[in-house]
Amino acid sequence: MLLEQVEGFIAVAQRGNLSRAAEALIVHQPTLTARLQSLEKELGEELFVRTPRGMRLSDAGRAFLPFAQRALHALHEGKRSVSDVRSAGAGRLVLGAAPAVSTYALPDLLERFTADHPRVEVAVRTGHSEDVLEMVLRDDVQLGMMRAIAHRDIETWPFYEEDLVLVTARDHPLASRRSAKTADLTGEHIILFDRTSSWYDMTQSLFLQAGVTPRGILELDNIEAAKHMVERRLGIAFLPRAAVKREVASRSLRLVKLADAPRLSHTIVVARRRDLGPPSGAVAALLELIKKS
Repeated sequence: MLLEQVEGFIAVAQRGNLSRAAEALIVHQPTLTARLQSLEKELGEELFVRTPRGMRLSDAGRAFLPFAQRALHALHEGKRSVSDVRSAGAGRLVLGAAPAVSTYALPDLLERFTADHPRVEVAVRTGHSEDVLEMVLRDDVQLGMMRAIAHRDIETWPFYEEDLVLVTARDHPLASRRSAKTADLTGEHIILFDRTSSWYDMTQSLFLQAGVTPRGILELDNIEAAKHMVERRLGIAFLPRAAVKREVASRSLRLVKLADAPRLSHTIVVARRRDLGPPSGAVAALLELIKKS
């Protein structure tokens, strides 16, 4: 191969002796001779002048030497780069994530990942779970983080369980109760986020099954806005538990348990195209970190 031919040429040029160059490369002398002849045939010029005192570079050989040295250096750097990618020492990792995942779960995960793999470049693209699935199928991202969606062309690993919980302002009448019933929500102002989200459908289904008719509905396009509206006592909301963790801890929002309501939850998974073979490099490293979490 060309790499071996170039290595042989440089070794002979540096030592001026075929046998010493062959010894340095740990090859037989006829093997090295064949490599040099192949390279000279490729270039159409003799690279060495054979003399009783050894081998010296021809004019063509002197002209070719700096290019060969740069090429050899580039090839070795390329091999090292491939090795780094394989071992997750470097490379690029492109992720797709649903909005709630990218906002509330991914930062902690990436903080730990980049601490162990500082030379891996990470890019994150967001979209609803259905959009993330399409990103994975089109190979636009290496891994997708989304609610579990069955598809024959992807394989998935569990990431975490995300619950939808009811939150109120800290001075709301429901906040002082240990638990409530779904019927108690009748007449309340309900704050809903992102009509295109599956969480929206889950909340609406709960109200329909319980026969609850809210006094009013305020629709917003993101979770952060919904939290602020609840804090301002404009209504109550069902929001992902991870999204309200900080506000519940600081008591600016209160969790209210609905004793008669079914658990509202999604399984969040990490998805990858099935036909890509076993994970390696940064992909394998991130999956291993998720498994340990």
